[in-house]
Amino acid sequence: MADAKVIPFDDDRSRGGAQRGGAQRGSGGARRRPRQPSGGRGAAAPDTAAGTAPVHEAAVSPLPGAARPRRAERSTPYGGETEPEERSARVDGQEAEARPDRWERRIAGGLAFLRRRLTGDYEVDEFGYDKELTDQVLMSLLRPLYEKYFRVEVKGIENIPQDGGALVVANHSGTLPLDGLMMQVAVHDNHPAQRHLRLLAADLVFVLPVVNELARKAGHTLACVEDAERLLQQGEVVGVMPEGFKGIGKPFSERYKLQRFGRGGFVSTALRAGTPIVPCSIVGAEEIYPMIGNAKTLARLLGFPYFPITPTFPWLGPLGAMPLPTKWTIQFGEPIPTDGYPPEAAEDPMLMFNLTDQVREQIQHTLYKLLVQRRSVFF
Repeated sequence: MADAKVIPFDDDRSRGGAQRGGAQRGSGGARRRPRQPSGGRGAAAPDTAAGTAPVHEAAVSPLPGAARPRRAERSTPYGGETEPEERSARVDGQEAEARPDRWERRIAGGLAFLRRRLTGDYEVDEFGYDKELTDQVLMSLLRPLYEKYFRVEVKGIENIPQDGGALVVANHSGTLPLDGLMMQVAVHDNHPAQRHLRLLAADLVFVLPVVNELARKAGHTLACVEDAERLLQQGEVVGVMPEGFKGIGKPFSERYKLQRFGRGGFVSTALRAGTPIVPCSIVGAEEIYPMIGNAKTLARLLGFPYFPITPTFPWLGPLGAMPLPTKWTIQFGEPIPTDGYPPEAAEDPMLMFNLTDQVREQIQHTLYKLLVQRRSVFF
């Protein structure tokens, strides 16, 4: 027991080499032992020669699993980490077990949705708005266009209140009213309360087959003062584009130049309801269908306000109706409060004119600012 020596795990000598003569051990140990805080090689040699195990050598010997450098997370009998491969395999196994559950829940939810649609067990409001259909179907259909195709960037969503009514006033462009639909997705998907934007649409929308039903289901209603007032008083977020067909059907040469904002009817509506007006500027929609001409005769025959001619339509047929993949930015400006005005302010034409001009100028200024910041139409 006097010749017993603690062999470090990282020592590359054999046990047989460790049990040789005292002088051989003393010289080999002096070369391989770490430097001692006190004493030295001369002090350690007499103890080894005397045949006694040095106390300080046992004290500095590395413990198993502690002094070895950690090359990877390995499972050891001393409580080390598990192998990354084993952990990864466990995680993959858990995900594989969760996948069937997710698919089962989706299938069950889809079947329940179909059952409610077939049995009529769903709710619509007085305007025909179907919240369940909008959230689960219509938004899901629009979202790939919003996220992947137009890559819409949203700014200032915090300017839309968390609750209560608000009137969002935006510019209108793009030949087809895709800007309103993208604005609706932007509000729903980016607002913390996932609020629904109820758009005020033109009469033409509600006379077209299929489009009429889809518009009602998505929460849109006729652009009239009565409907807008009722929605605002019910605490809904209402969207309006005062430029109308003059904005959406303007030629490409006049892009991002706001047209006249009507007679300020949206301002009087907001004043009566006492709700804030939120200006909204949309960049990117002007270029999806560059309108270089208008076939007015054909438009009159079809009952349309205009018949667009673009570089691709009607020359390429249905393929020409594909919008160009422009990069969009939607910015919601600071709200303009209206609750500080007296009830009779809605009948003051000068006040309505001033507020209408203020909203228009704010939208136009923001459009110019976003255009300066834009790197490219498509990126």
